[in-house]
Amino acid sequence: MLTVYGDIRSGNCLKVKWLLDRLGHDYRWVETDVMSGVTRSTDFLRLNPCGQVPAVVFDDGRTLAQSNAILGFFGEGTPFVPADPWERAKMYEWLFWEQYSHEPYVAVVRFQRAFVGKSAGEIEPRLMQRGHAALDRMEQALADRDWLAGDAASLADISLVAYTRMAGDGGFELTGRPRVRAWIARAEACLGLPPYSGFA
Repeated sequence: MLTVYGDIRSGNCLKVKWLLDRLGHDYRWVETDVMSGVTRSTDFLRLNPCGQVPAVVFDDGRTLAQSNAILGFFGEGTPFVPADPWERAKMYEWLFWEQYSHEPYVAVVRFQRAFVGKSAGEIEPRLMQRGHAALDRMEQALADRDWLAGDAASLADISLVAYTRMAGDGGFELTGRPRVRAWIARAEACLGLPPYSGFA
């Protein structure tokens, strides 16, 4: 059976969990609190030398890390990867963009506010500016489409909805982004998720 090491509070971990659940995979979830220092332990670093979650251990002992790489592996051959080469390339374009231009701002600010306990005034303004720019980019992209790549939900939507639906935890207001909000609702319905109610 697959073993998945993940922190249930992390969007990067949740996106992997959601895909595995949606595809009906059997797996063992090992809750891994990133705030405890366990991901820097010798045992964990043997699994993932980068010291990050999620990390997947296969039955044969192979390991795979990086959330979007894991999505790509399990998504292969499923409806979540578009068959059309152009649409598939656009999906990967969004996946790369998520880790470079979205997660480093939206997720990082959420972490600092919800987990570290920083106030709004303690957040670096550049992080807020770039987070807002990322959300505005998504609002613009969804002007004429229901999904980010192709005509159906893809790995791009699974990847990006993780931290986008949590953006309010970091102080990013979504009320002025109706297309993003409607897309979040569609993605949650596709994945069988209840509407996100905020950090608890």
